[in-house]
Amino acid sequence: MTGKAVTLIAIVILVAFLCTAGCTTQPSATVTTDDNTNITLLVYSGAGLKKAMTEIGEVFTENYGIGVDYTFAGSGTLITQMDLSRKGDVFIPGGTPDYRIAQEKDLVEEPGYVAYHVPVIAVQKGNPHNITSVNDFARPGLKIALGGVNTTAIGRAGDKLFQKLGILDAVEANVVLRAPTINEVVVAMNMGTADAALLTLDQINPGTMDTIDIPQENGLTLIVPIGATTFTEHPDAAQKFVEFVTSDEGKAIFAKHGFPTYPDPAYMGIEP
Repeated sequence: MTGKAVTLIAIVILVAFLCTAGCTTQPSATVTTDDNTNITLLVYSGAGLKKAMTEIGEVFTENYGIGVDYTFAGSGTLITQMDLSRKGDVFIPGGTPDYRIAQEKDLVEEPGYVAYHVPVIAVQKGNPHNITSVNDFARPGLKIALGGVNTTAIGRAGDKLFQKLGILDAVEANVVLRAPTINEVVVAMNMGTADAALLTLDQINPGTMDTIDIPQENGLTLIVPIGATTFTEHPDAAQKFVEFVTSDEGKAIFAKHGFPTYPDPAYMGIEP
């Protein structure tokens, strides 16, 4: 056999090998959703849940290798963002009223329940204005900080209570801040620019604030729901995240950050 023939045979064998290799089924370089790896979920979260949800995201990623990015804002703002973009994977607002709005817009699936957002009256340390109930929010001269009606669950619930008590206009006359998220209300109380506010237990800074309980019959306590979006591109991973947040491990993180967890006999009268 000549040298040229040997070279030609070698080339033919090499080409045949490369073609065969090209036709062999190989693992895809792009990981599928079902693998639940190399995925980053986009979670729309109420701003008042930031501390608990940030820690949950870190633990979830460590446990399952699935990344978590957040958009934190008032629930009303988040619903608008979801409705316009139709992108993202999970929604967790401050209460079920906002979740129902998202359901009516066909943005989210059926929810699970995590914890309670328990509103209280926050006053400056020592309660210098002797505030005893929400009725005092109507007292002339007080400076009141509240969450936005269209952006926060507690802002909306508070206004319903003021209206029920017949003091809505008088309270509004005292409002010095209507904040897009509850976090700005916390800042106002910490800085002393407001005399009183409606906050939730998890937001109270005991170094700068005292609290006054609001009777349960006033119906301000909210249940925190969570569910996957109807347009998620990662339904398996999104559901895994929802299940983690509503698990005992997820709820323990909420408890660590001051939330009573669902269900709790102390709030059995509160319905989703």
